[in-house]
Amino acid sequence: MNEFRYCKIEIFIPETHLAVLQEALRRVDAGHIGNYDSCLSYSRVIGCWRPLPGSSPYIGEEDSVSSEPELKVEVTCLRHKADMTIAAIKEAHPYEEPVINVIPLYRTGIGY
Repeated sequence: MNEFRYCKIEIFIPETHLAVLQEALRRVDAGHIGNYDSCLSYSRVIGCWRPLPGSSPYIGEEDSVSSEPELKVEVTCLRHKADMTIAAIKEAHPYEEPVINVIPLYRTGIGY
């Protein structure tokens, strides 16, 4: 089996921070596909959470589930750039512990 060359990164972020995230991704060359860069897609979703004691910042009410609209952003990057891409996302991200999923892509049609 071939080694994974690309991965897809999923990020959940408030819509107010999309431009900041796009610039962070561009700086590390994530989303560079062929003769295009800054390639990403996003969907509007609803994020849900229940704050636990000790949360900082404590957003929401005790013993209740809160929800807010946010974006699920997807971007492709080279596997060897995944760590630097995650670091750039964390710098641009407003959440205490951002949700960043990294998924290896077996056959992308890119570079094969």
